[in-house]
Amino acid sequence: MFVDSHCHLDFPEFAERLPDVLENMRTHRVTHALTISVDLATLPAVLRVAEETPNVFASVGTHPDHDATREPTVDELVRLARHPRVVAIGETGLDYYRLEGDLEWQRERFRVHIRAARETGKPLVIHTRSAAEDTLRLMREEGAAEAGGVMHCFTETWDVAEAALDLGFHISMSGIVTFKNAKTLHDVAQRVPLDRLLIETDSPFLAPVPFRGKTNEPAYVSHVAAQVAALRGVDVEDIGTATTQNFFNLFKDAHA
Repeated sequence: MFVDSHCHLDFPEFAERLPDVLENMRTHRVTHALTISVDLATLPAVLRVAEETPNVFASVGTHPDHDATREPTVDELVRLARHPRVVAIGETGLDYYRLEGDLEWQRERFRVHIRAARETGKPLVIHTRSAAEDTLRLMREEGAAEAGGVMHCFTETWDVAEAALDLGFHISMSGIVTFKNAKTLHDVAQRVPLDRLLIETDSPFLAPVPFRGKTNEPAYVSHVAAQVAALRGVDVEDIGTATTQNFFNLFKDAHA
């Protein structure tokens, strides 16, 4: 069995076919999924999916590259995180790839999320792109290790992974690990301790081989698991079992 630790089931790509997406999950033995908040305006839709689907959980947060949106406060995130289906704070972090100029607002937003995670005791879902050094610095400065969490859709080097692991974080592999040219990520997938590994789709984005270029969905997380298993020289069932257990160990408010 498998768990998709990061997807976006409220996105428009799934609006007309969510029942089919959930059935495909069942067919491919994907037992649970975490659907991720990217801003407070769309949070009600995220929560609705989790409320109506017993095996889907939710997070609350504002994505780092959403610049034209209302900034959350610590108190607001803490209050919203009391929802019984919310098991994590995020998606949060830093993204210097898409945006330019003075990004101090982005760093402050990240600090707010870390503080909320520490207060709620819920783990962080961290996005980092072209910003690894600052991401790790802020995690250390704000005591992110106290909350723990996951570096989602990981694409950085082993050195960055090791630093995040030292802070108590998990590392999550997405469909990118199935791409032939992702050699650095293949190395990371082989070296992450099995008890700190997660798998995800980040759907509807980043479909794994053999679906690359198509709309991704949680059912395809089994292909991520198969690639990680091949890289590590183990059975795919071992990866499925370990990452499922890791998911529930990390997201303690999620119940199988």
